[in-house]
Amino acid sequence: MLLKIAWRNIWRSPVRSWIIIAALTVGMFAGVFTSTFINGWMSQRLRDGVETETGHLQIFRNGYQSSRELSQHFTEGDLPEIKKQPQIKATSRRLIVEAMAASAETARGVRVYGADPDAEAAVLNLHREVKEGTWFDSPYSKQAVIGQKLAKQLQIGVRSRLVLRFQDVDGTLTGGAFRVVGIYKTNNTAFDGTNVWVRNNDLAELLNLSPRDFHSLVVRLNDSEQAMTIAKTLEDKVPQADVVPWKELSPELGYLTELGNTYLYIFVVIILLALGFGIINTMLMVVLERVREIGMLMSVGMARWRIFFMIVLETVMLSSTGGMIGIFLGMLTVRKLGETGIDLSVWSTGLTEMGFNPIVYPEWDAALVINIALMVVAAGILASLYPAWKALKLNPSEAVRVI
Repeated sequence: MLLKIAWRNIWRSPVRSWIIIAALTVGMFAGVFTSTFINGWMSQRLRDGVETETGHLQIFRNGYQSSRELSQHFTEGDLPEIKKQPQIKATSRRLIVEAMAASAETARGVRVYGADPDAEAAVLNLHREVKEGTWFDSPYSKQAVIGQKLAKQLQIGVRSRLVLRFQDVDGTLTGGAFRVVGIYKTNNTAFDGTNVWVRNNDLAELLNLSPRDFHSLVVRLNDSEQAMTIAKTLEDKVPQADVVPWKELSPELGYLTELGNTYLYIFVVIILLALGFGIINTMLMVVLERVREIGMLMSVGMARWRIFFMIVLETVMLSSTGGMIGIFLGMLTVRKLGETGIDLSVWSTGLTEMGFNPIVYPEWDAALVINIALMVVAAGILASLYPAWKALKLNPSEAVRVI
């Protein structure tokens, strides 16, 4: 009965009710759209970072990360426990060395990775980002794949000669000439400007190491969400190794995830706070306009708690109607933009320097949408408490005499 009365009371002043509903619709639409935009943006950066740059896990010998000593390496057969783990999908062994990359025009400091091309393609998707040339599919003896930014800096292209100079395991200055067979381009220009891939056999020969040696084992898991748990499990099984999950390999990626989620809810809460004051103001007006009516209800014996509950119901129904319409419209918009994307190419230079894709695809998060819907209802309840309390404070004998 109260539900029916509350719904009718809302439409006693349709213009005012539609204004509040429209404000809530716009507010919730903005909240849903912004939330899904940020969620999609952060998720894209996370996927690009993990799938293209770091991998799910990397395993180093104890102390290697702090010293970067070339002598601190594993040899094939040192990590038999790794292959026994059912959560591991693929692995790739890498040799790593800091080097100077030089062309006929100029030189740049880079990090060189020596890896098996097929194994590397199984743990990362960098091979899919090759825009010119191929991923080590060339007849040249010593091949290199470099980033587009580095190619521009060195003023070279596919089939150009690239000289890499570095120290070998004994500290002797060495190096070799490689032929550029592929140029990749990711959404992170900083990554593209500092990383070079060569075959592990070629790099091992120059470093005076065995092709069976490696500094890092890159691991791809069946589920990237298990990285932290599996890292701890593997460290217990392999005490001579540091098992580093992607959140530690690239702390900014983990920070982005936490920061993005925090910003989403802060933004929605700010919207609801602003709308909440509007709802309070409207419902106070409703109570003041109906002082005589409320006094009459009290005089004929209607319990105060029922009047309180009636005001709360009116507010919750009003806010829920506008909120749900806004969420529904936001869902339709995000569904469309999730297919076409939002083009931010006008800021592409700055975005790619930070590793962000200039084409953003908003993404739904079911938990986020449910939480927003619950927050709308909670905001309606909180906004109704003060007007409902004001109604309870009315004196029936005085209220019925109000003209």
